[in-house]
Amino acid sequence: MAALQDVDRPRTTARLKTERRGNVMTILAAGDWVLGAAEPHDAALRALTFAGVATLEIDGAGLDRLDTTGAWLLMRTRRVAQMAGAKTVWLDVPDAFKPLISTIDQDCNGPPVAHLDDHGLRAFLERLGRGQMHFFGQAVSLLGFLGMVASETVATIFHPRRLRIPALVRQMEEVGLNAMPIVGLLSFLLGIVFAFQGADQLRRFGAEIFTVNLLGISILREIGAIMTAIIVAGRSGSSFTAQIGTMKVNEEIDALYTLGMNPVEVLVLPRMLALIITLPLLTVFANVMGIFGGALMSLFDLGISVPAFLRQLQGAVGTGWTFWVGIIKAPIFAFLIATVGCYEGLQVERNAASVGLLTTRSVVESIFLVIVADAIFSVLFSLLGV
Repeated sequence: MAALQDVDRPRTTARLKTERRGNVMTILAAGDWVLGAAEPHDAALRALTFAGVATLEIDGAGLDRLDTTGAWLLMRTRRVAQMAGAKTVWLDVPDAFKPLISTIDQDCNGPPVAHLDDHGLRAFLERLGRGQMHFFGQAVSLLGFLGMVASETVATIFHPRRLRIPALVRQMEEVGLNAMPIVGLLSFLLGIVFAFQGADQLRRFGAEIFTVNLLGISILREIGAIMTAIIVAGRSGSSFTAQIGTMKVNEEIDALYTLGMNPVEVLVLPRMLALIITLPLLTVFANVMGIFGGALMSLFDLGISVPAFLRQLQGAVGTGWTFWVGIIKAPIFAFLIATVGCYEGLQVERNAASVGLLTTRSVVESIFLVIVADAIFSVLFSLLGV
C-alpha cells in the first residue's frame, strides 16, 4: 500500500487526502466544502495525475457541508479522471448532498457553450438574414393585429355600448391634456429657433420679412405635426406599451380572458381613439405655440411688430391647404403610434426585462413609421399640387 499523502491546507475547514492502492486512487473529502473553504484545494486537485489509475473513489463520508463550489471541484476532478480512462465511484456520500451532486453532474455533462464567430462575411450575412426575417415576421404579425383591431372597431360601431366612455375620457386626459405643457414648451422653443435661423440666413439678402413665411409654412405643414407626433410617441406610445406589458407580466390580461372580456376592446380601443381625437388638437396647439415663439423672436430680433407679423403670416398661409396639411396627417400619426404601442405591449413576455426592451422598440418603431408616413404624405401632396 502506498504511503498516505496528506495535502491538508492550514486555516481551512475543508480537508483533503488522497490515497493510492495499486491502480485504485481514493480521494477523501471532509469538513466544510463550501465557497472560500474549499478553494485552497483547487491547486492540489489540479495537480493530481491519473496515469495507471483504473478506479477513482471519491469518499464523502466526512463531509459536513457542501455547496456548489465544493461539489464542482470534486466533479471536475471526477471528469478529468474519466477522460484519463478511470472508472469513478462515489463512496458514503450523505443523502443530503446527493441532489446537489446530481445537479452538478448533469451540468458538467452538458454540451460546451459554443461561441459564435461574430466576424467575417458569413456571420454578417447571417445577422442580416436574421434581421430581415425578424422584420418580415414583425410586419405580418402587426398586420394581423391591425385586422383584429379593425374587426373590433367595426363591431363597436354597430354596438356603441361596447365602447367604454370612462376609459376613453381618462385616456384623452392622459395623452392629450397632460401632454400640453411639454408639447407647448418644445413647440415654442422650436418657433424661436426657426425664426432665429431663418432670419440669420435671409438677412444676407435683405429679405428678413420672409422669415414669417418660412416660419408659418414650415410649422403649419410639417414641424408642428411631426414634432407633436414624435413627442407623443416617446411619451404616450411608450406608456401604452409599459402599461399593457406590465398587465401581461402580472397576468391581468389572462384574467380578462378568464372573465370573458376582450383585451383589444378593453385596453386597445380606448387608447387608440383617445390618441386619434387628441393628437390633431395637440397639433393645433403646437402650431399656435410655435408661431407665437417665432413672433416673439421676430419682434425682438428683427423689429417686426405683431400686426405686421400677422399680416405677413396671413399672406403666406392664405386660405389654402397649408393649415390643413398638418392637421390631416395627425390622425394617421396617432393611429400608427397607438397601434405600435398597444401591439408591443401585448407581445411582452412574463419578465421585467421584456417590458423595457419592447417599450424601447415601441418608441423606435413608432417614430420610424411616423417619419415614413410623413414622407409619403409629402410626395402625395406634391403630386396633388396641395
